[in-house]
Amino acid sequence: MSGIFGVVSKKNCISTLYYGTDYHSHMGTAFGGIAYINESGTPVKKIRDISNSQFKSKFHVCSDKLSSGYGIGSISDKDPQPLAFKSRLGRYAICCSGMVTNKEELAAELIKRHCSFNEIENNSINTTELVANLINQKDNIIDGIVYMQECIKGSVSLLLLTPDGIYCARDKNGITPLVIGQSEDETAVASESCSFPNRGISIKKFMEPGEIAFIGKDGISTKKPGNKNCRICSFLWIYTGFPASSYENINVEAVRENCGRFLAKRDRIRPNLVAGVPDSGISHAIGYAIEAGIPYRRVLMKYTPGYGRSYTPLTQDKRDRIALMKLIADSEIINGNSIVLCEDSIVRGTQLKNYTISKLKDAGAKDIHVRSACPPIMFPCKYMLSTRTTKELIARQAIRHIEGKDISDISEYLDSSSEKYKKMVSWIAEHIGVSSLRYQLLDDTIAAIGLPKHRLCTYCWTGEEI
Repeated sequence: MSGIFGVVSKKNCISTLYYGTDYHSHMGTAFGGIAYINESGTPVKKIRDISNSQFKSKFHVCSDKLSSGYGIGSISDKDPQPLAFKSRLGRYAICCSGMVTNKEELAAELIKRHCSFNEIENNSINTTELVANLINQKDNIIDGIVYMQECIKGSVSLLLLTPDGIYCARDKNGITPLVIGQSEDETAVASESCSFPNRGISIKKFMEPGEIAFIGKDGISTKKPGNKNCRICSFLWIYTGFPASSYENINVEAVRENCGRFLAKRDRIRPNLVAGVPDSGISHAIGYAIEAGIPYRRVLMKYTPGYGRSYTPLTQDKRDRIALMKLIADSEIINGNSIVLCEDSIVRGTQLKNYTISKLKDAGAKDIHVRSACPPIMFPCKYMLSTRTTKELIARQAIRHIEGKDISDISEYLDSSSEKYKKMVSWIAEHIGVSSLRYQLLDDTIAAIGLPKHRLCTYCWTGEEI
């Protein structure tokens, strides 16, 4: 995952750039970076490794010393960015969100055209550098962005910083969000709208899929209209996004509470209390508690200052270490109680089993009933950086156990009314060691979000490609 932020200001933009980028820290744990236009009109980039520290600690000194009217920033889980270029289209800096699945094929073709790649990380081509090289194939930035979007498989939304302002482009299917906001002195663009309020910025518009806009000293101008073929990632509301953010004008926290309400409506158990796995599971649990009329209690406390998300790091070792250390069970609340535990999703299942359920049991939980706010995750995402293989997914592990082998046709397991679906859920419940397990139904997930299904990407649950 990654989050991007940009700002054009009538005064010094660096403070807003610093805080606006920092408000995307939930989107990545590997690299943080900013780029700004210096006094000579040159884009200057600064990138830091944030794998063992927070973005704010690495850029605090910069925020007090720099001065510029234009800037962009990024928090990333994989590639260092933003990157700066001196190209046939002029000087610019660029940052991206999304993923390109045909990266190696495109890079090989560009190398044949005498392009070079310098930003190699872990023997992999930097996606942002690839995007820039594709844009540079055309005679202007607009045509270059359109060409890039046509070439790639996956999704890319981007911010491109020039001495005159910022080009903003949302991916053609609208999988990743971009929102533009304004205050009296500043215009900003972001992946996450939660980066606006504390800087006095109000939402002006949610960019449409395929739209290209330009933010300069004269305000916002549309360079290429968008389309209505929105297939925004549903998982943004379920897990990825920050609770105070909105996408397509739909608030994340409200959707998560809706998810919890739907889970409660279909449940028949009467536990002593409802709890959520921090952080995003809390919102789902609040919705469940409101609907069911059962007390919400905090049984797991996240030690927020030191630990980020355990889903985003790319290695299992790092995910396990964070999952072990970040949650502290409160035995005074847990002991002797029957608990409904709401979780945003169950991806690999290892953290839930080894570092959450085990802590609740050790603290004296009588019964643990897990409720997932979305359907079983069956397919690795093709459009954003997350799970990469079916072998990682606990639902696929269950299917292999039931069938005795990997199977290509899993349609029966996608049907929540089928016997095979019930066997899969039963196997997962036994595997993670809980009293009962229920997943949200797909129709309820869609209803909780409030957009029609054709405007949502549900690939990770259904395998339906865009």
